[in-house]
Amino acid sequence: MTTLAPVAPVPGTVPSGQARTGGSRLWRRFVLALAGIYFLVPLGASFWFTIYNETTGVSFAPYAELWTAEGFLSSLLLSLGLAVATIVLVLLLTLPAMITVRLAAPRLRPVMEVVCTLPLVVPPITFVAGISRSLQVGGEVLAPTPFWATLIAIQDQDFPLVLVFVYVILVLPFVYRSLDAGLRTMDVRTLVEAARNLGASWPYVMFRVIVPNLRSALASASFLTLALVLGEYTVASILGYQPFAVWIVTISGSKGQLSVAVSVLSLLLTWLLLLTISGGTRGRRSA
Repeated sequence: MTTLAPVAPVPGTVPSGQARTGGSRLWRRFVLALAGIYFLVPLGASFWFTIYNETTGVSFAPYAELWTAEGFLSSLLLSLGLAVATIVLVLLLTLPAMITVRLAAPRLRPVMEVVCTLPLVVPPITFVAGISRSLQVGGEVLAPTPFWATLIAIQDQDFPLVLVFVYVILVLPFVYRSLDAGLRTMDVRTLVEAARNLGASWPYVMFRVIVPNLRSALASASFLTLALVLGEYTVASILGYQPFAVWIVTISGSKGQLSVAVSVLSLLLTWLLLLTISGGTRGRRSA
């Protein structure tokens, strides 16, 4: 049996596989550079607008004034509180429902997907018009009943629960997609059956078996919810509340540099939270 000797590469030539790898790396760097320019140039221009004035020159006074501005801290704390409440409520509603459908009624998955993605079809202005009309009619109908006090309580200016309910609906499509992508990477039925056969209770199965395998999906859903709540303006403004986004627009007319400084800081804060969540999930995954 004869064997063929390996053919030596011609000197000065590059194998085709290495050429393709080098070309793909160069293309990725080019796309990454374009994305960096696209995001960093507007951010840099906004930052320069906040610190430069033709009369005073370069000054960081808007950032120093930010912490003492009226309504800044209260609106920021309100938005963060609404974000935390929205994250907790939407996860408590979607995660058990999605797991139940996967285990007990897999044929309902298309129906659940359609229901969860419906908020993408309804424009926010139409949605908030229906909410405001429902609150007005509900106040008139429920006035003689004990439920009137509950309707008034959820519209409290200090912490409007009605915004939490609205944000849960608005963020539902994004949370569903994140959790669905996480659940597709694991065999939920096998994990649940194994844990139940070993005597684990349903709360134990949920919080000690399923949730640890969904850290990345839960972090992604939480971050998307946080970003939506911090940046949402239409619903809160029409309903008459003043969270962080509404406060930024309110002061933009009289203090342009201050409003842009707040926007820059909020964007940096969002990026920092994203990096923290991403780093935490990667660290747990590697551990």
